[in-house]
Amino acid sequence: MTRVMGAAMRRIQAGNALTAFGIGFTVPFLYVYAAKVRELDPMWATCTFVAFALGALLALPFTGRVIDRRGPAPVVIGAAFLASLGSLSLGLSTSVVPILLSALALGAGQAVMQPALATMIVRCSTPSTRTRAFALQFFMQNLGLGIGGLIGGLIVDETRPGSFTLLFGIEAVMFLILAGVIATVRLPQVPAISGALAKAAAQAGGGWKRLLEHKAMVQFCVLGFVLFFACYGQFESGLSAFGTEAAGVSPSVLGFALAANTGAIVVAQFVVLKLVENHRRSRVIALVGLIWTGAWIIAGFSGLGHGSAMMAAAAFITTYALFGIGEAMLSPTLAPLVADLAPEGSVGQYNSAFALVKQMALALGPLGVPLGAGVPMLYIGTFVLVSLGIAWLALRLGKQLTPVQDNPALARGVLVPEPAKAAEAVPA
Repeated sequence: MTRVMGAAMRRIQAGNALTAFGIGFTVPFLYVYAAKVRELDPMWATCTFVAFALGALLALPFTGRVIDRRGPAPVVIGAAFLASLGSLSLGLSTSVVPILLSALALGAGQAVMQPALATMIVRCSTPSTRTRAFALQFFMQNLGLGIGGLIGGLIVDETRPGSFTLLFGIEAVMFLILAGVIATVRLPQVPAISGALAKAAAQAGGGWKRLLEHKAMVQFCVLGFVLFFACYGQFESGLSAFGTEAAGVSPSVLGFALAANTGAIVVAQFVVLKLVENHRRSRVIALVGLIWTGAWIIAGFSGLGHGSAMMAAAAFITTYALFGIGEAMLSPTLAPLVADLAPEGSVGQYNSAFALVKQMALALGPLGVPLGAGVPMLYIGTFVLVSLGIAWLALRLGKQLTPVQDNPALARGVLVPEPAKAAEAVPA
């Protein structure tokens, strides 16, 4: 990594951490704000989350092409201003329509930032350093969210609407700080790795058409959807419903479980990084599937009712901690693999497509609530099978990857191919 790349990376990571810190102030309290402080009907309060997700789903299909044509930095800056406006407006809104429109803007801004920041990290790293760069990003995000949520919890007061306005104001300022930091970043040019398509080939037929013809990327998106649906999509929906209805855990235990999840990520991130850096990515993802299989089985034990309330709580907290370990293994694996699959000049398109897959999985996550609350053991059995399916899909994906794409450690000794040869690496 050159000095220019290192300087740019430090600024990107700092801006990313400060943004996560600001988001942490508001994320845990959005429903409370809409339902309790602004006294919206529970249905409309829930629609706030729908509007947030809808903003992301509407913006992401168009984000990748803009990133690749205009560069990621202007996209991050524009998205930061949009998110800042949405956050500040949300804190000042008092009725349904302004709250929903503000959530729509905030969701779109935050969603667009993700692939743009990921593209900046790709541009400031090499195949051999990219794994560690994305691991650091995930670590800083979780640390920022955790600290922000902790401080926000000390400030917030349901009886004082102004305390919520302050939280949203802090979040808005952090987005503006991100825009200021990114405006000072100088992005270097980084060559594509072995196995990527040449730029001319990538542009033939349009970005989305080319992506859908890329068999490895399509399989990876399917795998990503299942991963996000089985983990993030269940955290605050189906798994929470299972815990409170079947396992009988209290809301405070849910809080401890989420804290255990974040703690496991923070503690394990750089420990598991050594495992991830020198092993095949497909096998690392498969191992995550097996770890999550164990997590769901332990969650099922908490809902059987054979032990004490303390045992049920301990099992439930352990489930969230195991999910955290799996997340720590995925953070330096998924995002770098998207970059290494992307043809030259299409990194933004591929990052945006993968971010869209994640948002779709999160939007569909609440479908697990009726099973988690009403048929708990069927819910657990379903996601045990889904987790085993993750392992199978990961091993199947490994057969579609080049040696360098599957094991980034090999990149240190791989030469970048000539464009004509690179174009032959993935079938048209």
